[in-house]
Formats: sequence, C-alpha cells, structure tokens
Amino acid sequence: MKDTKMLHYIKEVIENMPTGWLSITTHRLDIYDERLAKTQFLEQFETLFNDNNSESSALNELPTAYDYIRLGHPLSCILEWGIAKINNLKPENVISFSSKTIPILAVLRKNLLDNKNTHIVYTGELPDCFNAEVVKNIYGYHFDLKKVENIEAIPAFDGSTVFILQEEKFGTINIPNGVDFVISLHEHLGSVLVVNGEQNESYISDIQHVRRRETIAMTPADSLTALRSLVAQSPIDVTQSNLQADKKEVLDAIKTITNTSTNPLVASSGLSIQYSILMGLIHDAVEKHKGKAIKIIVPPNCYGGTNDQARRVAACIDNVEIVDLLVDGDNDMVQSIDTVLAQMANEDAVPYIIAEIPTNPRVEVPNLIDLKNVLSKQRKTTTGAMAIDPVFILDQTFCPNVHFLGKEDILATVRTISFASGSKFPSGGQCTAGYCVGNKKTEALMEKIAMHLQLCDNEATALQYEILAKQLPSMNQRIIDAYKNTRDFVNFIHDTLPEAKINFVSEELAKQGFTPSVFSLLLPTKGNTAEEKEAHKRDLNLKLINLMITEIPNESKFCVSYGQLKGCYWTIPATSTQGTTKEGDKDYIVRASLSATMDLDLHKKVFLKFIETI
Repeated sequence: MKDTKMLHYIKEVIENMPTGWLSITTHRLDIYDERLAKTQFLEQFETLFNDNNSESSALNELPTAYDYIRLGHPLSCILEWGIAKINNLKPENVISFSSKTIPILAVLRKNLLDNKNTHIVYTGELPDCFNAEVVKNIYGYHFDLKKVENIEAIPAFDGSTVFILQEEKFGTINIPNGVDFVISLHEHLGSVLVVNGEQNESYISDIQHVRRRETIAMTPADSLTALRSLVAQSPIDVTQSNLQADKKEVLDAIKTITNTSTNPLVASSGLSIQYSILMGLIHDAVEKHKGKAIKIIVPPNCYGGTNDQARRVAACIDNVEIVDLLVDGDNDMVQSIDTVLAQMANEDAVPYIIAEIPTNPRVEVPNLIDLKNVLSKQRKTTTGAMAIDPVFILDQTFCPNVHFLGKEDILATVRTISFASGSKFPSGGQCTAGYCVGNKKTEALMEKIAMHLQLCDNEATALQYEILAKQLPSMNQRIIDAYKNTRDFVNFIHDTLPEAKINFVSEELAKQGFTPSVFSLLLPTKGNTAEEKEAHKRDLNLKLINLMITEIPNESKFCVSYGQLKGCYWTIPATSTQGTTKEGDKDYIVRASLSATMDLDLHKKVFLKFIETI
C-alpha cells in the first residue's frame, strides 16, 4: 500500500515537474546550502509527499539539491528516494551514477586509503569496460574478483564485499547476506549503488565525492527514464537516438573549432574528461618512464574541481605528487612554469602541467610566445641526460574558440592536450558533457586517454551528443556576441565606479582572439583595519549580487554558469567554484558572466542603483 501511494505520487511529480529539472545544468545558489546537499531538497520533498502535494508551484519552490547538476539534481534525488522507500533504506544510502564502473572504483578508492580488502562478486557479466588489470596496475586498487552462479554462493570475506548484478528495471533490490555494497547495472542509463548497513555509512560521503569529482550522477533525462520504469514497475524503455550521426557531427565540429585533425574525445562532464586525461597520462608514464616520479603541476587557486581531482589522484598513487604552480596576480605563469620545470628536470620527474587560459577568476593570459618557448626549452637532469618534456594540459573553457593546437598554431610543437567544459559555451548550459583534443604530438597519449574514458564508462550520453550537435555550430558567434556585451558592461563599470578593480582581458588580447564573457570585480571597500575592509568588501559582494538577482530575476541569477544562451550569472569564486581550494588561495571577489542575449541597459541601470547605496 505504501509503495503504491509513493509510486503514484512520483508519477504525478513527473507530470508536474518544473521544466528546469530537465533542461538546466546549474542551479540557483541563493536557495542552496552545500552542507545540506540533497538532504534539504529531500526533506522538503518528503513533506510535499506526506501532504500529497505535487503542484507545479510547490515543486518549483523546493531548494536546490546540488549546485551543479553533474553532482546530482531533483530527478536523481527522487529516483534514489523512491528506490530507498521500496527497499526500506535511507535515501542517502542510494547513489545513482551515469557510469557503470565508477561506483566500483569509488568503493575501491575508499578501501585503498583505509587499507581494507575488497571482494568483488558478480553474477552474469561485469561491465565490458571494466579492465581489472588496469584498475590494479594503474589506479593502484586492490581487490579479489569472483563470479558466482547465485547469491547463496557468496562466501564470507574479511573486508568489503561488493555485489554487482545486471538489472532490467528499477525497484526491489535483493541484498544477499554478507554484502556491503550492491551495484545494479542498467544498460544505457548507468548504475545504482546501495550502501548496506550502518557499519558502511561512513562510505557515503566518500562515494558522493567520487561522483562529484570523477564522473556525474545519472543524467536528468536518464533519471526520468528510470523513474518511469520505477513507477510502471516494468523494464526500461530505451529511447531511440541518432547517436552515430550526432557523434560524427560533434567530433567534426570540435575539430573545426579547435583547428585540429586528431580525433577528439567527448565525456559526460568536464571533470570526467579531465579524469581520463590524468589517468591516461599516468598510464603512459608508468609504461614509458618506469619508476620515475610523476608530478601534476597545478595552480592552487584554479577551479576547485580541477585542483581537488588532481590531489585526489595523487593521494591514491604512490609515485604521483602535486606541485603548486603560481599563475595569478603578482605571479607570472611563464616564469612559474620555467622555475617548476627546472625543478622537475633536477628530479628527473615526469611533468604534467594543468593550466587555465585565460585564468579563473582573474582572466589573465600569459605571453603565448614566451609560454611556447618555456614549454619547448630543453633541460638536462643532474646527470646530464635529457629531461622528460612536459605535457601541457590546457583548460580552454573560458575561450574554447582560440586556436592553440593546429599545425601552424602557437602550441603545435609542444605536447598539448586542450579540454573544455561542455556545460559552458559548447552546449550553452544545456548539458554537462566536456571534450578534449590533442595536437599531432599527442596522438599516442590520446589513445591512452580514450582507454581510460572507456574504462570509467564516462563517455557522453546519446542525448548529450545530440545537444552538442545542435549547439556547437553556433558557439563561435555566441562567444563574439557575449564578449561585446561584456566589454560594454566592463567599460560602463570602469566609467561609473572607477575605484573598483576589474579583471578582464585587454583590447589587445581581444584582438588576438581572447574574447571571454566573464570578468571579476574587486569592489572598493572601507574600514580601519584589514579585517574590517575585508568584511565590508564581502558584504558589498553579496549586496551587489542580491540587488541584481532581485531587480532582474528573469535574467540575473546567483549561479556559477558561463556561456549560457541568455541572461547574466553572478557568483563569488571563493564560495562556489573554489569550494575545495585552500582558504588562503580563495578569491572573495564578484565574478560575472554575460551572454549574447540579455537586457544590458537594465543591468547598467541596476548597477547605478548599487553605486548610489555605497
């Protein structure tokens, strides 16, 4: 009876849900509390369920479940809640993934760090992409693997037992005795991991963090398909797609946009592609430079996901270490790279550099000729041998239209891999997929990256390819139009509030093709001490953002997105994109991103109103 009521309620919710649940990739930060991710949404959702209230207006008032849709979203939360209800579990013990292999890696990662044994037991077949030898030898994970004919044959084990099974529908989960984690695989949709028993609940936050950094939650569209299967208690109804045609169109578009000829790779998110890049490069180093230290060189204040993921990889693999690269403000990226690569040569290490151009959030671009020269410079080890040349991993999310990798482009002769978050300009904020492409010197590396993208089951979904196929052709024009709005707004702020410090590209850089539509703003402050000035500045940041989103609610959002199709998004990097960055490296400034379609005059008018209050 309880299940019938719950399934009927979910059916009504699906019919009445806000369109944004299915169509947007980032949510409002003004109704989001990161400490209560998922739980706050579900607590209020449960209240609506108890009141049998599935009205659109009520659903629309629910707080944001996660700040990024790749981490989780209303539909994935409701799917997990529904599965938990049917199986008398806590909703937090049920975690959905777009990937079929990452939940396995999530448990293995936790047990590696806890020095605990893992027994993977399965019926039927493991995911085709799961390569046990690579997982052991490259990721460094330890486990025993055993196929059983039935669940009664699962042996007792001193450690964690993970049970994997293939499922055609969503609903009751049979958890065998002695099993700590059940992973049900759902073809075309991903997987659902169930944490069994209070003794294993300490794993939940770690598993969630893997989903946050190395993959994505089951997508909104796939979660909706899963919910319909759950409600109907029937096998999954797979929607037909034009995957091959869409994929070809996307790959061709990326080659054209990046001026490259090597085959691009498209993943479920920007961090999914970045994870494949890192693991592919580590795999290559293990094979080609056996026993040598691998150094991931990364700015400490760059996008928090990039920073955090790199450190998480290093935490799991003995000979991988993080080296800080200072790139912003008083630090010059080229000089910092020169210093670090000299150090790497002395250590005879394998250097992998991750950097954003332009940088985030200060929107700085290094001298590109100097950058090429410092990356190309031949260095010697202490024994006089040639040092290993670096691989430059370039995050091009802010300016994905700039050519770096073509045969006549600035970084053609340096081993360089460029990647971009597809939730920004490539899709206009309509999906999370990300992509990477390499120059001619990285063809062998790209093969390794492709292997790890497949192993992690992190390739873009059919719908993501479809969205990118529609949006990529117009991307370069959208970038040009959004830049014009941004330059206009930046000039306006400069004229009306000259004491504010604005971080944006110069006119000269724009002529070179660097036309981002994001800028950061250091507002003028006052106070008798540094602490008072900092506190006043932080108050002003929120005052400006709150005024914008209140006065222009249809366009201005408190959000972290960039490259969206319309409107203007505002955020404070220190409390959003730099969430896991060390406190001393965080930027408590305003970051704004403008689109090609917005009421610029109204934004200027509201900004003038803000100036009058200070």
